[in-house]
Amino acid sequence: MKRLIALAGIVAGLVWTSSTVSAETRPVLRSQVSTLSEIVTVGDFYTSAGAFADVPLFRSPDLGTSGDVPAETVAKRARAAGLVMAGTDGLSRVTVHRRAEIYDLPRLQQLAAEALARRDASLVPQDLEITFHRNPGPIQANPAAVQPISVERVLWSRTDGRFTLFLGIEGPRGRQQLNLTGYAREMMEVVALSQPLTRGAILKEGSLTTVRLARQQVPADALLSADAVIGLAARQNLRANSPIARNDFERPVLVARGDKVTVTFELPGMKLTTRGQAIDEGAEGDVIDVMNLQSRRIIPATVTSRGQVRIAPSNPIVASLEGGKQ
Repeated sequence: MKRLIALAGIVAGLVWTSSTVSAETRPVLRSQVSTLSEIVTVGDFYTSAGAFADVPLFRSPDLGTSGDVPAETVAKRARAAGLVMAGTDGLSRVTVHRRAEIYDLPRLQQLAAEALARRDASLVPQDLEITFHRNPGPIQANPAAVQPISVERVLWSRTDGRFTLFLGIEGPRGRQQLNLTGYAREMMEVVALSQPLTRGAILKEGSLTTVRLARQQVPADALLSADAVIGLAARQNLRANSPIARNDFERPVLVARGDKVTVTFELPGMKLTTRGQAIDEGAEGDVIDVMNLQSRRIIPATVTSRGQVRIAPSNPIVASLEGGKQ
C-alpha cells in the first residue's frame, strides 16, 4: 500500500512538472511588435516560437510608421505556419511598428559640419554654423543599414562658405540620393560686455560674457580671455555684446588733474604729510607732478591710491614738505 501511495505521488509530481514546463513554453502573443525588418515573423509576434520563429507572416509597415493587425488573423497564420498552440491570448489587435533612423534638422546640420571638417584638419565640427538654403524635413533611414545616411561627395568654398552635400540614403524603397546646399561659417567665441560700459568705468568680472561670432567678423586683437582686463577702466564708451580688445582699457585713474591729494613722505621713524594739488592725472604707480599748497613748489610723486601720492625717500626735495605734520 505504501508503495502505491509513493508511486501515485511520483506520477502526480511528473504531471505537475509537465504542466508547468508546458505553461512556461507555451507561445504568448505580444500586444506590440517593434521590428527593423521588412518582414514580421512568427517569432516577432509570439514568445517561445521555437523552430517556427523565423517563418514570415506579414510585410512590415513603411519606415517609421505603425499598423494594426487583427489578433485572430495573426493566430491563424501562425498555426498554419506550424505553431499549433498559437492563440489570441485575449487580444483583439496587435500593433506593429517599424523603426526608423530619424535625421532631423539639427542632426543633418551636425552631419554637414562633420563632413566639411573632415576636409580641413584645422576645423572642428563645433566651430561650423550650418545653414541650409531650404531646410529639409526629417529624413527616415533604415536603421538596419551599416550607414543609414552616407556623405558621398562634398563641394565647399571656404571663400564664401557655400557648400553642396551629395547624400546616399537607405530609405524605404532602397538607396536614394539627396543633395543639400547651404552656407557654412566658421564661428569662434570671444569675450564681450554683458552691458554697456562708460568711459572711465572699472571692468568687473560680472560685467563679462562670451559671444559666438563668425571668425571674419572678429578683429585680430579681440580678447579670448578677460583675465588681462579685469579691474581696468574703459578708455571710451563700449557697447554690449561686441568684441573687446586690450587697447579698449587702461589702468583706472586714481588722481585726476586738479584733484586735492594727500602727499606722504616716509623715513625710518618719521612720516610727514601735507596737502597738494595734482598737476597731472595718474593711475596707481604713475609718477605725476604735484604742487605743495603751502610752499607752491611742484614735486614729482607716485600715485598710491585714490587721492593719495607718495614721495620716494630718495627724492631730495624734502624741503618742499615744509608746513607738513608728523
